Formats: sequence, structure tokens, C-alpha cells
Amino acid sequence: MTADQAFRLSTIGQIGLRSGDLDRSIEFYRDALGMTFVTKFDPPGLAFFDCDGVRLMLSSLQEEGSGEAVGSPLYFTVDDLDAAAAALRSRGVEFEGEPHMISRDDAGDFGATGVETWMAFFRDPDGNILALMESRSP
Repeated sequence: MTADQAFRLSTIGQIGLRSGDLDRSIEFYRDALGMTFVTKFDPPGLAFFDCDGVRLMLSSLQEEGSGEAVGSPLYFTVDDLDAAAAALRSRGVEFEGEPHMISRDDAGDFGATGVETWMAFFRDPDGNILALMESRSP
């Protein structure tokens, strides 16, 4: 094994998103999405959720001159995309469209050949893009 192969990153320990209103975001992630709220530190304006061992950190800190949220999409794996979307809709979550197929793994690069990845996208109160994601076997 070469020095380049000896070290690799693999496990994500925390994902951070910005929030324009930390209390509103805590309510959304805890109450609408049903995520496990861990704690809030204010100051400096941080809230943490446990996503099955990965921490989600919401930060009220904004970049100067920026009034909007900046972050990476969060993709939540679910067993039944349609049921999960229905549950979130019943809690007031608005989706940007219906659940749909994003890709089909015809080469078997991620596992079994022909598995389809389906997603449905929505936003949190600060405009961060979130998605439900299901792998469907052929």
C-alpha cells in the first residue's frame, strides 16, 4: 500500500447548514422532520441533531453581506419514499415536485445491477435543499 492509499476519508461525522432563524429551524427539523434534537448553544448560535450517528449542525452565523442560507444538500435515506413524503406533507412540508427516479445503476457500480435511485426534494425554512432518497430494486 502506498502512502496515498494508506489514508482515506470515509465517515462523515457532522454536516453543517446555516440558519437565518435558529429557533424556527429547530422547530422544523425536530417537529416537521421528526429528527432527534440534541442541544442548542446560544451564544454562539448553534443547534445539533443526531441523524443516526451523524451530527447535523445548524448555525445562525451568516457570511457578511449574505442574507441567505448556503450549504450542501442533505439526502435522507428512507425505505418507502412515497410513505415518507406523505408523512412529511401531513406535517406541512412542501415538496418541489413528486418523487421521481434520478438514476438506474445498470452497471452495478453501487451494488445490485438495475437498482434505481428515487428522490423527492424540499426545502427547510432557510431555503436549504433537502431530499428523501430510496433505492428500489428491479
